[in-house]
Amino acid sequence: MGVLQHAELTRLEESLGHIRQAPTDGGTVELIARRPAEDEREIMTEARLDLHDGLEGDTWRSRGSSHMPDGGPNPEAQLTLMNARVASVIAGDRDRWALAGDQLYVDLDLSRANLPPGSRIQIGSAVIEFSEAPHTGCSKFSGRFGVDALKFVNSLVGRDLRLRGANCRVVVAGTVRQGDAISKLP
Repeated sequence: MGVLQHAELTRLEESLGHIRQAPTDGGTVELIARRPAEDEREIMTEARLDLHDGLEGDTWRSRGSSHMPDGGPNPEAQLTLMNARVASVIAGDRDRWALAGDQLYVDLDLSRANLPPGSRIQIGSAVIEFSEAPHTGCSKFSGRFGVDALKFVNSLVGRDLRLRGANCRVVVAGTVRQGDAISKLP
């Protein structure tokens, strides 16, 4: 590993203290991104979450999933959330966060300890549920942010903290706005 690569991984690992300070409840929606077509992002101030389509206007349904036997959309990965602190550390400027490919960037502790599979949160008037399947970084993520970023989010600590983000599904349709409060549900 070159000195520069080692320095980048060290920088990312040193950010863990800041990332771990994300609120465990009462977080906020920092950014909403819709993917209207492959490799396209549309930043929104408001979005509608739908039981059937996930984030309305997003390509989740039409893209399908290689993890499904029929190649159809994975209902457990209808929506993905990424911790905004992680996005900031990895992507830098806010205008680059959406390159990660998630729809909601939130200031909230997404760790499995705080939000185990089956946990539900209310965002705006919508309710979403966290899925069991991990959300992992891929070649596109590595191409956009570097190999060290991929190693960081897919490390044991990274997976436990869900640094790459979390797969979720919509259980109550509703509207989500940038700045909305996020509440854990019992």
